[in-house]
Amino acid sequence: MAAIELDGVTKRFEEHEGLVDTLRRSPSDVVTAVDSLSFTVEDGEVFGFLGPNGAGKSTTINMLLDFVRPTSGSVRVLGFDAQSESVEVRKRTGVLPEGYDVYDRLTGREHLEFAIESKEADDDPDEILGRVGLSQEDADRRAGGYSKGMAQRLALGMALVGNPDLLILDEPSSGLDPAGAKEMRDIVREEAARGATVFFSSHVLGQVEAVCDRVGILRNGALIAEDTIDGLREQMQGEAVLRIDVVGDVELGVVEAVEGVSSATADGDTLVVSCTDDAKTRVITAIEESGATVSDFETDAASLEDIFLAYTEAEPTEVTA
Repeated sequence: MAAIELDGVTKRFEEHEGLVDTLRRSPSDVVTAVDSLSFTVEDGEVFGFLGPNGAGKSTTINMLLDFVRPTSGSVRVLGFDAQSESVEVRKRTGVLPEGYDVYDRLTGREHLEFAIESKEADDDPDEILGRVGLSQEDADRRAGGYSKGMAQRLALGMALVGNPDLLILDEPSSGLDPAGAKEMRDIVREEAARGATVFFSSHVLGQVEAVCDRVGILRNGALIAEDTIDGLREQMQGEAVLRIDVVGDVELGVVEAVEGVSSATADGDTLVVSCTDDAKTRVITAIEESGATVSDFETDAASLEDIFLAYTEAEPTEVTA
């Protein structure tokens, strides 16, 4: 069973829905936030949901939770219709929303106790607080005095209540220091290991790359790419960066003359060459034919940030999968 299924989902906002002023459109405009969106997240998968600001990510998440209803198309979550069976969806889903506001007068423990009671779970609030990095002293403090990072940890703890089948994490590392971000990644891996599905939206692309099985990239409300990160790397028609350790002298002009090379620079005994993927062998051959020796070389793989920029800044194309 798929954990999330969207089929032809479109969401348009009109003036009375309050989005037009936010986007500075004229009152007569209709804003299409999500356009014919279809994708599936498999049970037990960690899926990264990416896109620039205004791409439609938050609208999509709100439709999964029935906070916003689609203009057309269908949304199913954990086998349930997200509209007609939204109560069943929420019982089985843990949510860390972006910009979650804590209740100033409640302690951290009282937040967890409230979440446990609401879900009719039997979790130990202190165990969850410790898991997200909040001490017993923190637990007894009113959350109004929490830092942004502490509030984020608390919200993550509340999302974990009841061992949900689906975790929806919207910007989960916001406000966290590097140690907190690592703990968050560890928790994502632990949840996936016990069989939960994780739907993970973040601007911190390194966090996504570290934990996600697949990613989908959204632009202007449409899905423009969906694959594993390695799969997206293979589909990119961009350049490779080749770092070559050389023994002996090499004229840069020899390397720059190779077909497919766009640039070559020297960094001590290392040559840094930007070239098309099929030019790498020709580059190494040209160096060795010039009389120098290649002692080692490596190719820098495109990071998720490189992939993201390549897809979101390129001309619109059909979705790749």
